[in-house]
Amino acid sequence: MVEINTIKNKLKREELYQKQKSAKAKHKRDRRTALQKEESSNPEKKEKRLAENVPNTLENTREFDETIVEEDEEVAADEATDEFAEYFQNGLTPKILITTSKGPSASVYEFATELVDIFPNTHFVKRKPQFEMRHIIEFSKNRDFTDIMVINEDRKEPNALTLIHLPNGPTAHFKLSSIALSKDIEGHGRTSSHKPELILNNFNTRLGHTIGRMFTSLFPHVPEFQGRQVATLHNQRDFIFFRRHRYQFKNSKRVNLQELGPRFTLKLKWLQKGTFDRKGEHEWMFKPEMETSRRKFFL
Repeated sequence: MVEINTIKNKLKREELYQKQKSAKAKHKRDRRTALQKEESSNPEKKEKRLAENVPNTLENTREFDETIVEEDEEVAADEATDEFAEYFQNGLTPKILITTSKGPSASVYEFATELVDIFPNTHFVKRKPQFEMRHIIEFSKNRDFTDIMVINEDRKEPNALTLIHLPNGPTAHFKLSSIALSKDIEGHGRTSSHKPELILNNFNTRLGHTIGRMFTSLFPHVPEFQGRQVATLHNQRDFIFFRRHRYQFKNSKRVNLQELGPRFTLKLKWLQKGTFDRKGEHEWMFKPEMETSRRKFFL
């Protein structure tokens, strides 16, 4: 085969390049056609090829994490005595207080309104300048709230979310990004007051299991399926993507998803034992030097 780079004439080079390109395309088509004919008479061969044709991704080549949770008696025993046991064992109904950092902007209030719509039995309390976090925690405990959400902002935009489980913690702090309010999502549906179904994906490690149980405890135990609403928290590479949809059944076999909104992304920055305390003990805190590889994930 003649090397294209050795031909000095530009037109000749282009002509030869197109011929070689066409020949390669024809060879691929012929090979694909032959394989299709062969597999049509031997379905098992096609199944084997598809089973082996798994692309390598960051997810399926992630570094082994010894804290990945497998369902066993030890895990069940730990869960029976952790901070969320009352919710899972005694059927505790979540009651959530949502507030903000001091002096919030209009965009923070808009996002808080969206959160109130997501979580059933949620109450928004406007934060006064004299209220410190310890005052809010005590206020919430005295009124039987089970969780507190605090929205922080930077440059008049929501940028962080702190989640406090009551009465004894833990406290998780997340970076908040990629916010799209319901009104900004084209073709979004209108929500109803029905309790949503919850879907959690890929919270596999010990830390991820704790965060997953923390999110689960924000939603009622039994969803109202007649509302056809579903909230999804999908963990991918330690980014937690939130989406909310409604099932639209076309017939007995087909179903569509109508997005309700909002959309946002969370990334865990730290997990602290107990309720919020600036001098408290952290169970886990992200540090840049922990990212030793693109295939290392913590949730």
